[in-house]
Amino acid sequence: MTNPLLSHWDTPFEVAPFAQISDDDFAPAFDIAITKARENIGVISDNTDTPTFENTIEALEQAAESFERVLSVFYNLAGADSTPKREELQRDFSPKLAAFSSEINMNAALFCRVETLWQSRDDLGLTGEQSRVLMLHRRGFVRAGAMLEGANRDRLKEVLERLAVLGTEFSQNLLADERDWFMELAAGDLDGLPDFVLDAASAAAQEKGLGGHVVTLSRSLITPFLQFSIRRDLRQKAYEAFVARGANGGDTDNRAIAAQTLALRQERAQLLGYKDFASFKLETEMAKTPDAVRKLLMDVWEPAKAAANADAEILARMMHEDGVNGELEAWDWRYYSEKRRLIEHDLDEAELKPYLQLDRMIEAAFDCANRLFGLEFSPLDVGLYHEDARAWEVTRSGQHVAVFIGDYFARGPKRSGAWCSAMRSQKKLGGDVRPIVVNVCNFAKGEPALLSFDDARTLFHEFGHALHQMLSDVTYESISGTSVSRDFVELPSQLFEHWLEVPEVLKKFATHAQTGEPMPADMLKRLLAAGTYDMGFSTVEYVASALVDLEFHNGATPTDPMAKQAEVLAGLGMPHAIRMRHATPQFAHVFSGDGYSSAYYSYMWSEVMDADAFGAFEEAGGAFDPAMAKLLEEHILSAGGSKDPEELYMAFRGRMPGVQALLKGRGLAS
Repeated sequence: MTNPLLSHWDTPFEVAPFAQISDDDFAPAFDIAITKARENIGVISDNTDTPTFENTIEALEQAAESFERVLSVFYNLAGADSTPKREELQRDFSPKLAAFSSEINMNAALFCRVETLWQSRDDLGLTGEQSRVLMLHRRGFVRAGAMLEGANRDRLKEVLERLAVLGTEFSQNLLADERDWFMELAAGDLDGLPDFVLDAASAAAQEKGLGGHVVTLSRSLITPFLQFSIRRDLRQKAYEAFVARGANGGDTDNRAIAAQTLALRQERAQLLGYKDFASFKLETEMAKTPDAVRKLLMDVWEPAKAAANADAEILARMMHEDGVNGELEAWDWRYYSEKRRLIEHDLDEAELKPYLQLDRMIEAAFDCANRLFGLEFSPLDVGLYHEDARAWEVTRSGQHVAVFIGDYFARGPKRSGAWCSAMRSQKKLGGDVRPIVVNVCNFAKGEPALLSFDDARTLFHEFGHALHQMLSDVTYESISGTSVSRDFVELPSQLFEHWLEVPEVLKKFATHAQTGEPMPADMLKRLLAAGTYDMGFSTVEYVASALVDLEFHNGATPTDPMAKQAEVLAGLGMPHAIRMRHATPQFAHVFSGDGYSSAYYSYMWSEVMDADAFGAFEEAGGAFDPAMAKLLEEHILSAGGSKDPEELYMAFRGRMPGVQALLKGRGLAS
């Protein structure tokens, strides 16, 4: 029987035929596809013809297409709908993938061909895009060890394989802790919880085969529980379970994994000639150096900490007025902050949430994309990997642009957080290939599903990433869509968040789940006026995480990451009642892979640009100014990694921004 992962997919737009694919298909498909990719690489490296861009770089771009197709299906499923078998396969695949990558990057004959092209690049008649692709390929080889020899080369291979294994273990341990913990709520434990929290807690219980209500470690459930539960003891129990993920002892404890990972990253950097991992990692980012990252973060830290400390005094007074003695704790902050928001802004989450229906917020994101870029979205009847997932065909002027898949609800087998991925990326080499893009979130279920304003912002954020993928218009897959520097990739996503706050968008799409009436004008005004409410808290928890990440990788490697985390936070004067957004044992951005290692600052670096970029729309005449939308698509969304990110932003805006726009946007400007 033919393996469906290796067959032609006779489905709408060649979406993977999920119903035909079983977990037993992945391992044989992996083995067959990696063997074919290895053969293709061998043909390139063994070619005796003079190296050309076509027979070397373009051949490399296409060498592993079938293998990448297998991997794209597998890793999308492994993240969004894990099973014990898929977790086992991840553990098996990770070292094999690292070894295969090293096999390519340390292939001396192959690198010789690439280096020959690099040295003669000015005589090759390359387009600007081809020159960029050549540079990136050559840089990738060098940074992966192509110029190392002997024992150093062998050791780097071992380090990279071990890092791949550790990253997989970290992710799976975190998922296990999140999946396994829950707290059942008796009738007397429900006091203060509004209907939308009760509905979400009931749905969570049903998923676990229980009656009644439970609180899980899904952020979309535990956060409103901390906001509304009047039971301080239960808030403490839930909060401490949340921050203990990955640090509970036993087989799922991530603290030793973090220590090993940091040591191996440092060794990797030093093998390649860098003093530390941060210097290695940041060399290719917009920031370039640890000092530049630290300066940005500290420019934001001090005003954010001052705002958070002032807020903490107010919340502590409220707590004491309730008859609760002692210090304000982390499990108290959201509870009293929600009370304060009601007092100061007359905003009640229970009254606000019915106006933020999931389906209406999806429509709002689609409508903004239509008004800005002419995109249209039609439901697509195609089999997907889970009943929660749904698909749309994306068109413009009647022409197919992409397939967009949304998988919005939290469930036990799904890793936490929200992300955007591509099951197929856009490219033109070998034919006009249009992307299949996936947004994955973890919203609480309900009838209908209701979002917090932060949830709605997350939806817009991930859809901004999706637009970066869907509007990509490049020749080579290696620079397609979100294949850009880490501190640039968050610009499109964070920029698109601004459209959620455009009054005319909310007036149209923020309609009540029961009555269908639009959000009252005074409520809308109060919602937008509270846009920077509690910004000291959210900025402090983020910047603290980013600074800990930076200090982990800059300078000497800590032997005890938890002690180093405590040292950094103490040096910053971390407010007592605020914790890191992601403490070390659950810091998946940093330890599940290298993606955001030494680069968690990227969200803030991009935010400096997104605040300035949306300002360009406002200066030009409004959020939907067609000329600015055209510039945004031309120079940012369609360009992928075809040029240096600073060059792309300059082409869009005409200048680079300063940090003041960010501070103003967060309400932290002096």
